[in-house]
Amino acid sequence: MNVAVLRPQVPFARGGAEIFTDRLVDELRARGHDADLVSVPFKWYPGARVLTQAFLWRMLDLDEADGKRIDIVVATKFPSYLVRHADKRVWLVHQFRQAYDLDGTELGQFGDSPEDRAIRRKVQALDRVALGEATRLFAISRNVAGRLESSTGLQAEVLPHPPQGLEFRCDGYGDFVLSVNRLDRAKRIDLLLEAAALDTGLQIVIAGDGPDRGRLEQIARDRGLDGRARFAGRVSEQELADLYARCLAVYYAPVDEDYGMVPLEAFLSEKPVLTTTDAGGPLEVVTDGATGLVVSPDAGELARAAGWLREHRDDAATYGRAGQILAAEVTWDRAIGRLLA
Repeated sequence: MNVAVLRPQVPFARGGAEIFTDRLVDELRARGHDADLVSVPFKWYPGARVLTQAFLWRMLDLDEADGKRIDIVVATKFPSYLVRHADKRVWLVHQFRQAYDLDGTELGQFGDSPEDRAIRRKVQALDRVALGEATRLFAISRNVAGRLESSTGLQAEVLPHPPQGLEFRCDGYGDFVLSVNRLDRAKRIDLLLEAAALDTGLQIVIAGDGPDRGRLEQIARDRGLDGRARFAGRVSEQELADLYARCLAVYYAPVDEDYGMVPLEAFLSEKPVLTTTDAGGPLEVVTDGATGLVVSPDAGELARAAGWLREHRDDAATYGRAGQILAAEVTWDRAIGRLLA
């Protein structure tokens, strides 16, 4: 089949959605399908720009390309699912959360003006129409499916996808906790830095880059974490696999995350995950005292959990191995089989 995978793209940004869609195209091709990525640059500000972006996708003609019929389109996140197609399948990464659960928070976009309220309502109306057109509607996690149902009344099948294909292995349980993330406020890496400030034995490595890096580095300096908090920046796949292999545990506690591939990557490296009770998607795979530790979003609680793992490395290994069994069940064969059924 000819399959177009649809992805909005913020120029120069690369995160979980980009890794997921690139890998999806590769996996479809490996199974004999002619697959390609269709992307449109995404800018959601200022003001009504978010609607302009939605209408750009709505006007795209993806029935055929260069004389070749496109059998299926697979839309992933707002506003790609606004596209029209006879067989539009949505594998939902997330809606435009600023119009939903993030509205009114520091991560929101819309103010209290009549204009902003009207734009927010229009985004919600477009979602109900466009997502309702899907011939198959999937969500990457129960968390995303739950948000979708509560906001639109639409029900999605939960279809998790595997993480990126690193050379996962375990080389032991070292002295540092690893964070793998795009550096922005929603990923809450500052909580890990504050925990390190409370526990002088806690060493951390932060892999990734993003707009919050300057603020995070300043927090590390202000808390006197030089030598105990290393900002590795963007690392190669080989370097990332090495960090996973050598760390004690992996920290992953964004605010109500959609899904998050990091816990599965940690598990495939036989490492436990440290997360919080409000992390959202990670809680679907991280179980306290089984595959990691789940604490309240408090620096002191996080510091105590990391310290406990340092003192109980055998338990850390047990949690990691339990996670590996869970992560091994999430395969591309199963996911693509359901997607194209």
